[in-house]
Amino acid sequence: MSTTTTGPGPGEPDAPAPRSRFTFPSALTVLAIVTVAVWLLAFLVPPGAYDRDDKGAPVEGSYHRVPDDRSFVDRLNDLFLAPVNGLYGVQDTESGQVGPDLAGDLYGSAGVFLFVLAIGAFITVVFATGALDRGIGRLAHRLRERGAMLIAGVMVVFSVLGTVEGFAEETLGFYGLIVPLMLALGYDRMTAVGAIILGAGIGVLCSTVNPFATGVASSAAGISLGDGIVLRFAMWLVLTAVTVAYVIRYATRVRKNPERSLSGFLPGDRDGAVAEAAEGEVPRLTGLHKAILVLVALIFAFMIFSVVPWAGALTGDANATPYGFELGWSFPQLAALFSCAAVLVGVVARMGEQRLSSTITQGAADFISPALVIVLARGVTVIMNNSRITDTVLHSIEGVVKGTSSGVFAVIVFLVNLPLAFLIPSTSGHATLAMPILAPLADFADVSRSVVVTAWAAASGWMNLWVPTTAVTIGGVALAKVGYDKYLRFVWPLLVVLAVLICAFVAVGAALT
Repeated sequence: MSTTTTGPGPGEPDAPAPRSRFTFPSALTVLAIVTVAVWLLAFLVPPGAYDRDDKGAPVEGSYHRVPDDRSFVDRLNDLFLAPVNGLYGVQDTESGQVGPDLAGDLYGSAGVFLFVLAIGAFITVVFATGALDRGIGRLAHRLRERGAMLIAGVMVVFSVLGTVEGFAEETLGFYGLIVPLMLALGYDRMTAVGAIILGAGIGVLCSTVNPFATGVASSAAGISLGDGIVLRFAMWLVLTAVTVAYVIRYATRVRKNPERSLSGFLPGDRDGAVAEAAEGEVPRLTGLHKAILVLVALIFAFMIFSVVPWAGALTGDANATPYGFELGWSFPQLAALFSCAAVLVGVVARMGEQRLSSTITQGAADFISPALVIVLARGVTVIMNNSRITDTVLHSIEGVVKGTSSGVFAVIVFLVNLPLAFLIPSTSGHATLAMPILAPLADFADVSRSVVVTAWAAASGWMNLWVPTTAVTIGGVALAKVGYDKYLRFVWPLLVVLAVLICAFVAVGAALT
């Protein structure tokens, strides 16, 4: 049925125009604005260059100005082709310029782009089987009479998924299960919010091998995904334990004294009907579901094995000769791995050719947005490279590094990335944009680039635990019917503790490299 809107009648005052509410632009829009801004900035910043060593790292103190011989048409062409160059631009070995029709090394992010689509297809196929959802549901139901264990179990599972594959937005589907369970056990809605948001969020913050955070950042920094995994794993263990203890402490306090709840209780929250609903049986895990969960665990375990530089990790020498069993895989191989894994899971789940094909296609389509964000961010670095201002920007902040200890430098990297994470909530876009500048700074400070990646990931993850520009946070509190202001009141003491621990970890990690 259609409706029409008529204007005011004769003599009636005009209706006031509706007030438009400001909404923060998407990551794609932000990066489009950044692209134009950097292109304009390149007209003002003088070009320059560092001398490079055998590994391609800039030599400290060797910065010098270079002549600016690019015409306006050349610069306009860079802006026009920025997204194309961001995908498959090739860097000329002699001039250093990047273009789609040059000869040299691949500069664009085609490998990472395809990897994101492949793992998106894989994750979508796994969820389509219902095994992961049902597995988490069974865990929550089995622990329903042991409140503290339920909270810890849910948070640890979410944290593992977060640190391995960036499990975050997927948590939005679990509020309908976790909130009633928490209420039935005498907790409040804030307990459910803390268990879900902080459980997955702390895993993403540490991102041991999360391909969408550490993977993209490592690629942009020119290092392996496995570099720095020992530091990130130690940080994940400690920060996960602290976060779980924080939520359990709050939940126990609320259970003993409901008046101390920060979220309060809605009508019906404390009724027996909720408890009866929570006691209802959830679908059981079939043998097929168990097989799929084991298969998924083995695939991620193999991914970790394939990217870790085991000789360096076990000996502590980054330049150690690789062991014979090391694979040394990077994004092209990982893209192939998860493409094959998506098909394998679908075959094991007996999805059928038509359903499996459509699910893989839908999964890749769902992840096209973060993939495009990576391409646009890489396009910005192409503009900076072709204008030869990257080294000039690097030189302008070289003085910040000089004279500082390695530990102080690592903390500075963490702090500098906090506002960047707010402006660019996409971890992939943030990493691709920031790493070409931050990674060479580590060379000046005599710090491993993996420490910079870890500090960056921690800053991005820390901000995404509370900023209102992330769907995980703002959508989660809305689904749980908890005020955002109340959530901030709940989480800010933990944020302070986490920030202190992160600074300590990256400082120690930098000192030990």
